[in-house]
Amino acid sequence: MIRVVLADDHRLVRQAIEGMLRDISDIEIVAQAENGRQALAAVREHEPDLVLMDLQMPEMGGIEATRRLRRSHPKVGVIAVTVHDTGPYPAHALRAGAKGYVHKGADRDELIEAIRSVYLGRRYLCNEIARHLALVSLDGTGESPFDGLTSREFDVLMRILNGQRGTSIAKELCLSPKTISTYRTRLYERLGVKNDAQLTRVALDYGLIEAHSEDDPS
Repeated sequence: MIRVVLADDHRLVRQAIEGMLRDISDIEIVAQAENGRQALAAVREHEPDLVLMDLQMPEMGGIEATRRLRRSHPKVGVIAVTVHDTGPYPAHALRAGAKGYVHKGADRDELIEAIRSVYLGRRYLCNEIARHLALVSLDGTGESPFDGLTSREFDVLMRILNGQRGTSIAKELCLSPKTISTYRTRLYERLGVKNDAQLTRVALDYGLIEAHSEDDPS
């Protein structure tokens, strides 16, 4: 039996995935979580084989949760399940330690294949993600200015784009507010902007966020 924790901040998505997998004899959803912090707690409590991890969630996103899981529970596989199949998300999720990456538009068979593959110790990337990563790898500059960010810079960036204050970001990442301010300044310099409004515009232009992304599942 493959024991799975399901982490997504949208209840309907969690219910849909659980329903898809309910009659699969070798897969069991042992717990659900609506953010990365809850996912970490669920892993500690239930000791699953893997986590199906959304990337954009409140309080703690999937990339940060994946990074922490890699340190605390290295044997637990993580499969990113998200709407983001382009841009910097796939590369950053894989760098954080995800062993699989599945788009939310995938069908049930592909999700099952991903779960079984990662459980057996193999990496699983859907075809579109694999193609995208190959193209980014071949083109040394990447597809967007966000591709070259470190994982920590990307974490701070996403929290800024979600409207979090520096003190809140510092608390979540266990860093000082001064360090977060340094990261913010570095992001401005690397992306050629002067303030958060310009930062958001660049993110919109490159498809990192959507104008009304809060209304859509991620």
